[in-house]
Amino acid sequence: MIYETITLDITDGLAVLTFDRADVMNALNTQMRAEIAHAVEEAGKKARALVITGSGRAFCSGQDLGDRANAAEVDLERTLRDEYEPLLRAIYDSPIPTISAVNGAAAGAGANIALAADVVIASESAFFMQAFSRIGLIPDAGGTYWMPRQMGFAKAMGAALFAEKMPAKEAADLGLIWECVAEDEFEATWRKRAEQLAKGPTLSYRNIKKAMRASLSNTLDEQLALEASLQGECGKSRDFKEGVLAFLEKRAPQYEGR
Repeated sequence: MIYETITLDITDGLAVLTFDRADVMNALNTQMRAEIAHAVEEAGKKARALVITGSGRAFCSGQDLGDRANAAEVDLERTLRDEYEPLLRAIYDSPIPTISAVNGAAAGAGANIALAADVVIASESAFFMQAFSRIGLIPDAGGTYWMPRQMGFAKAMGAALFAEKMPAKEAADLGLIWECVAEDEFEATWRKRAEQLAKGPTLSYRNIKKAMRASLSNTLDEQLALEASLQGECGKSRDFKEGVLAFLEKRAPQYEGR
């Protein structure tokens, strides 16, 4: 696929996907959603870690309301099922670690696409906004799933009902995102984090994702059994043997992801 609304750079095992519609604050249209889903899947095949970020002053302002001649006639259910769900599943199910580097405004579906990643790092100037109720809608693109789990039911309900801007610092304090970083340190920080993951034991990371997500619905007995199974898989990997050997030899490990 030739990308026209995003860019994808893969260097030294690190994929950086950048939303590239800065003139409309990286608002999402049909073409952009398809390109994001495709690029995320490509990154999962060719890279060891993925960063998703935005160009210009926004991460993503959500649905492009100018994408159709009459926004009120859009079949939102079809759009969510056919266009948003593949994109969100691609991010959530990616076999490699994913980071959302939120450089600015993340509103509506843009906020929830950011939350679909494994880790969210935001600049101090960034904010998150569940803008849906302002136009008579409910949070979608996974918003009603991510928010209660990551910052608690009461805060999630308020964010959905009042549709107010939530500064990145507040989002970090509430546990909605991993960290808020000073503007002048933002890119250096997310690159350092991403490069660490790209050089790490990606089989271990994949199983961490499986275990953490399963814990949201498993009983204790089910989770303990899953941990044992996944740990058994990790224990047979080349990366585990390399990690132990590197520790004993007091050197940096060279992981292969298998």
